[in-house]
Amino acid sequence: MDVTLTREQTEIVRQVRRFLDNESPMKYVRAMFDDQRGFSDRLWAGIAEMGWTAMRLPEEFSGLNMPFVDLCLVLEEMGRALLPGPFFSTVLLAADALVQAGTPAQKAKYLPGIAEGKIRGTLALYEPDSGADPGYVRMAAEFNGNEFVLSGTKLFVPDVQCANFIVVAARTAPACDSTKAISLFCVDLPDERVSIAPLRTMDGTRKLFAVEFRDVRVGEESVLGQLHEGWSSLRPVLQRAQVGICADSVGAAQKSMEMAADYAKIRIQFDQPIGAYQAVKHRCAQMFEAVESARSLMYWAAWAQDEADPQEAALAASSAKSYCCEVGTSVSTSAIQVLGATGFSWEHDIHLFLKRAKANEMVLGDPVYHREQVALILAG
Repeated sequence: MDVTLTREQTEIVRQVRRFLDNESPMKYVRAMFDDQRGFSDRLWAGIAEMGWTAMRLPEEFSGLNMPFVDLCLVLEEMGRALLPGPFFSTVLLAADALVQAGTPAQKAKYLPGIAEGKIRGTLALYEPDSGADPGYVRMAAEFNGNEFVLSGTKLFVPDVQCANFIVVAARTAPACDSTKAISLFCVDLPDERVSIAPLRTMDGTRKLFAVEFRDVRVGEESVLGQLHEGWSSLRPVLQRAQVGICADSVGAAQKSMEMAADYAKIRIQFDQPIGAYQAVKHRCAQMFEAVESARSLMYWAAWAQDEADPQEAALAASSAKSYCCEVGTSVSTSAIQVLGATGFSWEHDIHLFLKRAKANEMVLGDPVYHREQVALILAG
């Protein structure tokens, strides 16, 4: 695997950084942190115009059909800028699920609108007694006549406040195997039988909600993929989303390291910059090593999702998720230590990066879960 960026990929990074520097500065991020909607229509329209919402979609549905590595370059820059909004939930969860398992009619209904920035979606997976394992999916979808009735509560659903549809994972039959009898449904919003409640979270750049389904009725045409086989469709989607979170963490860690290094060069203590002292400069060197290691692992995982066999793709995704997100937390924590009292003030941006890093650790399985997955894959 060659991890050297091509000329086209280097240009992607340059354009993304320039756009986010201009359109999503930290002043905007702070404003969205406490905003109930969490993003502006103007910025979302700009993101769609740049083509980012269409990067992974098939060409026949107004997409660009680009490699997953290219999308991860964009996500890395988004992490560096702490971009708020529904990009992750729409592109890496809802849209990818449609690409993976949708019928031609379902794809035609949603994907062109997603590519153009006119439609947003999300995924409802976790439940009150939930974890990353599929065995925790217990919400029932009962077949009644010619339609399914969905009842239950989903937690930690991202960006549903602005979504036009939800991909919902529910059980359609009892099964001894926890990965069986899970089906996926597309539920259009708004729906009076679907109610949402915001959840208070550490990271205000992503909005999470509790979603209650009260006898929501959907037809058989709303089933995404094969009935009872939803987990086999969802698993590769979640793997790619995990790698996307890794890219976000690497970008945020890179920016945290840069802020710490810049401060170490200008903060004078005992007549010299603090970066001249071994304790500080070695800490900065350790941050650099950690970020570069995480980036290499993330690039392998991103490449593997398109190019490797399913086992290597799963191994790479869990390896990256367990390591990159921990690096994000450790680097942002080290950056705060280098910044000292300055880093603990609300006025400095570094604490926002720590909050994003801690949230990324928990999204789609924490490091403990993914290390267990790595062990299971290696054990055969």
